[in-house]
Amino acid sequence: MSHVLAAVAWPYANGPRHIGHVSGFGVPSDVFSRYMRMAGHDVLMVSGTDEHGTPIQVQADADGVTPRELADRYNRVIVEDLHGLGLSYDLFTRTTTRNHYAVVQELFTGLYENGYIVAKTTLGAISPSTGRTLPDRYIEGTCPICGYESARGDQCDNCGNQLDPEQLINPRSRINGETPEFVETEHFFLDLPAFAQALGKWLDTREGWRPNVLKFSKNLLEDLQPRAITRDLEWGVPIPLDGWRDRNDKRIYVWFDAVIGYLSASIEWARRSGDPEAWRKWWSDGDARGYYFMGKDNIVFHSVIWPSLLLGYSGEGDKGGKPGSLGALNLPTEVVSSEYLTMEGRKFSSSRKVVIYVRDFLERYDADALRYFIAAAGPESNDTDFTWAEFVRRNNDELVAGWGNLVNRSISMAAKNFGAIPEPGELTAEDRALLEVAEAGFATVGELIGKHRQKAAIGEAMKVVAEANKYLSDQAPWKLKDEASKPRMGTILHVALQVVSDANTLLTPFLPHSAQKVHELLGGTGVHAPMPSIVEVDDLDGGPAYPVLTGDYTEGAKWGSVPLVPGTPLAAPKPVFRKLDPSVVEEELERLGS
Repeated sequence: MSHVLAAVAWPYANGPRHIGHVSGFGVPSDVFSRYMRMAGHDVLMVSGTDEHGTPIQVQADADGVTPRELADRYNRVIVEDLHGLGLSYDLFTRTTTRNHYAVVQELFTGLYENGYIVAKTTLGAISPSTGRTLPDRYIEGTCPICGYESARGDQCDNCGNQLDPEQLINPRSRINGETPEFVETEHFFLDLPAFAQALGKWLDTREGWRPNVLKFSKNLLEDLQPRAITRDLEWGVPIPLDGWRDRNDKRIYVWFDAVIGYLSASIEWARRSGDPEAWRKWWSDGDARGYYFMGKDNIVFHSVIWPSLLLGYSGEGDKGGKPGSLGALNLPTEVVSSEYLTMEGRKFSSSRKVVIYVRDFLERYDADALRYFIAAAGPESNDTDFTWAEFVRRNNDELVAGWGNLVNRSISMAAKNFGAIPEPGELTAEDRALLEVAEAGFATVGELIGKHRQKAAIGEAMKVVAEANKYLSDQAPWKLKDEASKPRMGTILHVALQVVSDANTLLTPFLPHSAQKVHELLGGTGVHAPMPSIVEVDDLDGGPAYPVLTGDYTEGAKWGSVPLVPGTPLAAPKPVFRKLDPSVVEEELERLGS
């Protein structure tokens, strides 16, 4: 057993999340975490809503509410959506807790004392019409490096280089199109070049990363520049230095505080567990492993910036230093980045209504149907297009006609003819061959999930399902009706039910809701696939109360075949999956305005 950290990207709390978001950070991290728990590892899966920064302030102003009120609204929406998908967080919290503020300020202080945070005068962008600071990401222009015309003031999405807004050619505000004014202002900068050597050595030791992630990360090291970590903002974590902490016009910038959330959420979880030091098992133990899940637009923050913060706090950059009070902290084991999910050939866009929000999806369709699509056809290593026609096809042809049909007909025949799991007789070569296929699936599927190849993993699990369906068709137990043939019928159905049980375990990380149902249809009791709960909690340090997503995942299926017990009563099953009418495609496209 080892300690495994599943650090999941923090969804931004300025609106509800759509299915493109959860295809990148949500479902892949949950599949991995569920499998690792089933395989006997001690998993800590953490995240929360990212609630600071100017975009929250801008949206709050537009809605006529305070930033906290806006964050409260969408924190709850996002918690409910992730709960509906069955994402098994040990703690899904938020960045507006006092615990988070304290941890962010501790890392800032440690980096500052080690010399990796320095003050300097720079140019800040101001809106001429309002006099307010424009955040870097709200300024757009032509990239001075590659010529891309829609580069942001913090980064060019075309060439991946970090930028400052004053570097852009023909800069303009994305809020109202006006040309920003640039004025001198003092801010604190993270000395990223001081980590280039340490980052390079660390990246050279990374094995098994997706090639695009590793190559992109190494390329970023060629031209690292100091990066501002404070902004002229009212909404954010106060700067923990004399002369700065009480200022209302300067705050720590959101990108700095959000990545620290992985650590602060782990510390909050430990404090709530009754053992405030328990987080160290995942952050200080050299044998612990940490996997970070996000979309590809977040690679730089997880493979360069977050490791730099950890190195600097631990005193391991060019300037040396000593670890802060939290001690030396583990670097990521792997950055697991997904590509983009598009929708009917277009980019997701809330403003253009090219979107389906998670809660709207779950009101009409089963969570496992979406989880299956993301696992089988999601943007694991390439941009992928979600189409309603493909969603309906996979649901009907693979989930219903493949897996659901195997469950239904094998349990139905056994319930009708025996009323229980039948006793097996002597096994034939065909019986043993199928059981061996199912047994071998545990090593194959488990290894693939462990290597973040979930598309291949669920494909291998469904191959077991296909072999079992073929076995039933070939053996035709429904023809063995006379009394002399009934023992053979019992053997065939026992073998089929055993493989249903094994396939269900193989599919549990992907399809936890239906896995629990199949477990119960086979006469199983207790928790097979544990689910998260929404719990209303008080802030540990006196702040406002809020909802968290958490759960007890100590119970549940283990990764391996469990022999069925003959004589276990069976009842006629209800369908596990819903077949969708093809008219769904036209209805959904009409909603999209396609």
